[in-house]
Amino acid sequence: MSLTVDQIVEEAQQWPDDVVADLVDRLMLARHGVNNPALSPAWRATVDRRVEEIRSGKEKGIPGEVVSGRIRKIVGR
Repeated sequence: MSLTVDQIVEEAQQWPDDVVADLVDRLMLARHGVNNPALSPAWRATVDRRVEEIRSGKEKGIPGEVVSGRIRKIVGR
């Protein structure tokens, strides 16, 4: 039985934020990640470097809620 997009969203709304973030990351990487043949070699190298910096702890990501709050403040919402 296949799930509809609405069913997936409804289910995902019950999950902890970190699990949802992991799912989104995986989907984005699957669609647009470093294995995407449309990426130029230079962009692919940049993506690989940034991912390694985050994984190693050299750089730290900014939580989505913080980024969204900053965007809302900039656009006045």
